[in-house]
Amino acid sequence: MTDWFSKVAAAFRRNGEFTLGIYGSPNAGKTTLANRICTDWIGKEAGKTSSIPHETRTANVVEHLEMHYNGKRLRMNVVDMPGISSKIDYKVFLKHGLSSEEAIERAKEATRGVIEAIQWLDNVDLALTIFDATKVPFDQVNLVILGNLRAKNIPNIIVANKIDLPKSRPKLVFDAFPDHKSVAISALTGENVEELYRLVAESR
Repeated sequence: MTDWFSKVAAAFRRNGEFTLGIYGSPNAGKTTLANRICTDWIGKEAGKTSSIPHETRTANVVEHLEMHYNGKRLRMNVVDMPGISSKIDYKVFLKHGLSSEEAIERAKEATRGVIEAIQWLDNVDLALTIFDATKVPFDQVNLVILGNLRAKNIPNIIVANKIDLPKSRPKLVFDAFPDHKSVAISALTGENVEELYRLVAESR
């Protein structure tokens, strides 16, 4: 499977495109952001969102997206990654109304999705790490994602998401990781997404 990722990434780069990987915990807003980016630049959504954790269980690739920002033309392939989790318990899905069989199967798929997201790291050119700004940023999953990106020297932008919510505290995210490029947005409403696009354009 790793060879497949490498071949896909190599084909993208030959076309002058780069791969933008969207990482984060389940329900941090990865697919909502992918949908925002794709709707803004190609007029269609990337995938389905849900309040149930691990709705995205396989990497969803949107190819050949063109972004024009401040006179700069960027060609990219957006990869909405499955949510990274340190523990996937099928009992969590039972609380959302799934049957035992459905919950067990979803847990298996979610586990495979975590592995797939990690495998994609070898072929990501720029990462967006999505933080739920209503939660404490020092989360094991966030630290694991950032550690892997740093180890592989992948440029990264921290995105403090959900600033439309009253409990949002993006400053906690910025203060926790002052050595990273960071931006506070609402992927749902589009608030401050232009600033994210500026940072993406500056990173290429």
